[in-house]
Amino acid sequence: MINVGIVGGTGYTGVELLRLLVLHPRVKIKAITSRSEAGINVADLFTNLRGHIDLKFSDPADAKLNKCDLVFFATPNGIAMQQAESLLQAGVKVIDLAADFRIKNIAEWEKWYGMQHACPTLITEAVYGLPEINRELVKNARLIANPGCYPTAVQLGFLPLIEAGIIDVNHLIADVKSGVSGAGRKAEIHTLLAEASDNFKAYGVPGHRHLPEIKQGLSNIAQKPVNLTFVPHLVPMIRGIHATLYAKLIQQVDLQALYEKRYQNEAFVDVLPAGKHPETRSVRGSNICRIAVHQPQNSDTVVVLSVTDNLVKGAAGQAIQNMNIMFDLPETLGINQVPLLP
Repeated sequence: MINVGIVGGTGYTGVELLRLLVLHPRVKIKAITSRSEAGINVADLFTNLRGHIDLKFSDPADAKLNKCDLVFFATPNGIAMQQAESLLQAGVKVIDLAADFRIKNIAEWEKWYGMQHACPTLITEAVYGLPEINRELVKNARLIANPGCYPTAVQLGFLPLIEAGIIDVNHLIADVKSGVSGAGRKAEIHTLLAEASDNFKAYGVPGHRHLPEIKQGLSNIAQKPVNLTFVPHLVPMIRGIHATLYAKLIQQVDLQALYEKRYQNEAFVDVLPAGKHPETRSVRGSNICRIAVHQPQNSDTVVVLSVTDNLVKGAAGQAIQNMNIMFDLPETLGINQVPLLP
């Protein structure tokens, strides 16, 4: 069994980790930390877990995380970088679901996240945990930087085109929509029901924190700098990411065959038949990314549609996918749920 600790178990990604891990046949959850909820039964706060977990939230100082095999950080940015080094020294593997180790350029990270990095020495070692690209690196990693929700959908959508070298990487466009849970569980005015319901808006157009992460990933695939226009939107639903991606073709190929071949052995990427349009509800509650590729009017523009559940493939599910790889388990173990419909 893998003895697991979760730091920050009261947010949406934390409870999603719990929902998935309590049914994982090779996992034993040893500790769930929360300073604000210490001493409270987990199942009292999250009643969907009644009958599945009998732990209480513990204060991080009392959690004995160094006795775990793996610790997930489902915390705000800036927390994991303060604790990861001591856990690694104790032989504990770490998966950070926040952004502390995603961006290799420390100055760039500090610019976008507005704080000094507390552990820059680990940046080089951290493996970016997008399995469809870095599976072999994940296998031997001690420290995983779990990708963000927007970056997962965008990178998986663009990946086959960039690998094949058939698009102009200087003019990429990602028009992406997210459900409100992507903003986290904290109370903020813009996520109130009366503010977010029956409303649709773009935000972060001058710059969003996920932009440098996406550009870094796409540049690594292309092996040269890429130029990306990224516009996120907030839509009135709880879960889901829908990425509409645009690129200019510089070479004509069978796009459908390209995508089907690239993802034919990927358990969590589903390429839809030609002419189809994926829906966010078709991946709700699952670790699946569904993709469709179009070439409207046989022009030189390719349009890729990529949908995920931001809390699963965009966060907790992908973290468990990485854990399975790290511990040499079947990659789909514990995260092969059928999406919820309707």
